[in-house]
Amino acid sequence: MNTQNNQDLTVGVIGGTGYAGGELCRLLLGHPNVARILPTSREEKDFEEIHPNLLGSGLSFLTADRLAERADELDVVLFSTPTGEAMRTARHYLDRGARVIDLSADFRFADPAAYERAHGPHHESPDLLREAVYGVTELYREDIAKARLVANPGCYAITAILGLTPLLQGPATGRRVSVHAVNGTTGAGVTPKRALMHAEVAGSMLAYSLGGHRHGPELEEVLGGLAGRPVEVDLNTTHGDFARGIHLQANVDVPAGTTRDDLIALYQEFYGAGATGEYFVRVNARSPHGGLNVKDYSLYPSIAAVNGSNFCHLGLDVDTERNIAKVVAVTDNLVKGAAGSAIQNMNVMLGIDETAGLRHHAL
Repeated sequence: MNTQNNQDLTVGVIGGTGYAGGELCRLLLGHPNVARILPTSREEKDFEEIHPNLLGSGLSFLTADRLAERADELDVVLFSTPTGEAMRTARHYLDRGARVIDLSADFRFADPAAYERAHGPHHESPDLLREAVYGVTELYREDIAKARLVANPGCYAITAILGLTPLLQGPATGRRVSVHAVNGTTGAGVTPKRALMHAEVAGSMLAYSLGGHRHGPELEEVLGGLAGRPVEVDLNTTHGDFARGIHLQANVDVPAGTTRDDLIALYQEFYGAGATGEYFVRVNARSPHGGLNVKDYSLYPSIAAVNGSNFCHLGLDVDTERNIAKVVAVTDNLVKGAAGSAIQNMNVMLGIDETAGLRHHAL
C-alpha cells in the first residue's frame, strides 16, 4: 500500500469503458477517502462521452500501458476486464505494492484445473490462485482484511451465496439446490449483440447457458465449502427486459415442520435485523396479509428496491406441503454484483469504514 493514512487514495480502474468500469468510477467519485481515479481504455476515447452520467467529473482515460508505468503511485487497482486479462498483469501491480481486486473470474478458483474447466483458457498465474481471497465480504471479512489480492464474485454467485448460506449451514437437507435467476441486460456487457437490442429484448426474456452456466462451478465450490459438504447447483439464467438488477429465486429441501418464521429467525440471527449486523444485507420480515393464495407482494423483495445500491434484500417462505424453502434474493448486478462489492472489499483491505462511499440507498 502506497498511502499511509488511507485518506488520499489513488485508485486505478483497468477496463473503464464498460458498465462495471463506469460504475466503479461513479462510486469512487463519491468515496471520501479517494483522491485520484485513473481509468483505462484500450482505445482513445473521451471519458464523458462514454459515461455521460459522469459529465463534469474531470476524469479522463489513459492507456493500460501508461497506468502500468505509474504503478508505484497506486494504492489499489480494480480490474474490470474480460476473464483472462487480470491473470497476465495483476502481478505487475502486486509487486509494486498495490492491492488488487479482480472483477473477472481469473482468481475465483484455488485450483487452476477448476478454473480451466469452468472458463477454458490455461491459467497463466497459478501461484496467485493460492493467495487470492474470494470476495464475499460478509463471509470472508477477516481473510480479505489481510489480503493483497481479492477475487470479486460473479453477480449471480454473490446473490445466490448471500441468499443460501444460512440455509446450507443450517436446516437444508439433500445436496441439490435449484437456482432460477433473471439478470438485467447490462450483465451481458457492452459488446453489441442483436438479441440484446431494445427492439429485440423489449417485452421479452432471453434464457441462456442452460447447459451449464460458468457461475455454476463457482457456486458449487464456494457453497460446498461453506456448507461443509458437496452441493450440487442447478443454475438457470435469463436476461430480463430491464437494464440492471438480479432477481434470484432458490429452492432448498428442509425438514418437515419448518416454517417461514423459522427461516426469518435463522437469517436474522445470521445477518442481523435492519441495519444491525451486516449493513448491506436486509431480510424482509414482514408478516403476511391474508391466507394461502393471497397475492401478498410485500413479502418478497423487488429489483427496484436495490437498484443503484450495494444492498442485497432477502425474502423467505416455505412450501409446507412439500417441505421446500423458497429464497428470493435481489441485488443490482453492477453494484453489489460488481463495483459496489469491489469497493466494499477495498475498504476492508485498507482498514477503513467498510461502508465508505456505499451507504446510499436505492434510487
